[in-house]
Amino acid sequence: MRSTLFLLVGCGGFFLLVLILIYNGLVAKRNMVRNAFSSIDVNLRKRHDLIPSLVETVKGFARHEESTFTRLIEARQQIHSGHLSESERLRVEEQIGPGMQRLLAVAEDYPELRSSSHFLNLQRNLTEIEEQISAARRAYNAAVYEINTAVESFPSNLVASAFGFQRHDFFEASADSRGPIHVNMNS
Repeated sequence: MRSTLFLLVGCGGFFLLVLILIYNGLVAKRNMVRNAFSSIDVNLRKRHDLIPSLVETVKGFARHEESTFTRLIEARQQIHSGHLSESERLRVEEQIGPGMQRLLAVAEDYPELRSSSHFLNLQRNLTEIEEQISAARRAYNAAVYEINTAVESFPSNLVASAFGFQRHDFFEASADSRGPIHVNMNS
């Protein structure tokens, strides 16, 4: 009788230990996703801070690109409103990248703008920030891969569903940002 009791307590303890280990692993993976998203957020805020300066600098030279300027500022304001979910925010962020690239492409047609030290500094900062965003996206997607695998794999999927752990969306490029940038200088 005693040996059966010890066996039951031992099995229960082992089951509890496995449950704790799986739960703690899921918590760590969720925190990795949050940390990676935070890194993206920091770099996106740096990029957002550059948008007004870059727009104002280019605006004086390329008045016919008003729609590009307007779309960039509107996307920035939408993100700063704080009313977007994580996946909606990622989608809007993907619209800003091509707009910034279009701005830089427009600037190529204005030699006096390209030679402006202020513009060159903004361009250099933007390039650096875009590289940091790219690295942060890779880290985020790796963390998302980890938690999604854990949330979907047995037996951690049982613990994940019991404690409300969910899949996360990957940070993917939108269809618009995958194509070439078209600059129409005739409008």
